[in-house]
Amino acid sequence: MPGTFSQIYIQLVFAVHGRQSLIQPAWEEELYKYITGIVRNKDQKVLAINGMSDHIHILVGVKPSCRISDLVREIKNQRTISLKNGGLFHTDSIGRRDTVLFHIVNQRWIMSLHTLAIRKSIIRNIHFKRSINHF
Repeated sequence: MPGTFSQIYIQLVFAVHGRQSLIQPAWEEELYKYITGIVRNKDQKVLAINGMSDHIHILVGVKPSCRISDLVREIKNQRTISLKNGGLFHTDSIGRRDTVLFHIVNQRWIMSLHTLAIRKSIIRNIHFKRSINHF
């Protein structure tokens, strides 16, 4: 009987309690290494980890025997930072794996684009309202 092969990818998103900007650039790499070690000790594999000052994204390849709730609890129990209760997670198909990897690895760049788009939208709205008020 042939062996069974499974590929399961879970994206975990942890927000700092109160969405405070507590993750400092000076030690964020150490934090990512520490969390990666926790995941490895649970016999799972971190494919990507990155974030901003107020949240972290982790893409994990998990074995079918992995209890996601236990993995999340273990990461949160280490009290590395005050993580918001729950830890949003969802599964991704293998077809979306590369998209999720790109998003996690390029988190800062993507967030700067969102911020830039929001800023431009606000500026456009202000200019539009000013032009209406001139009539």
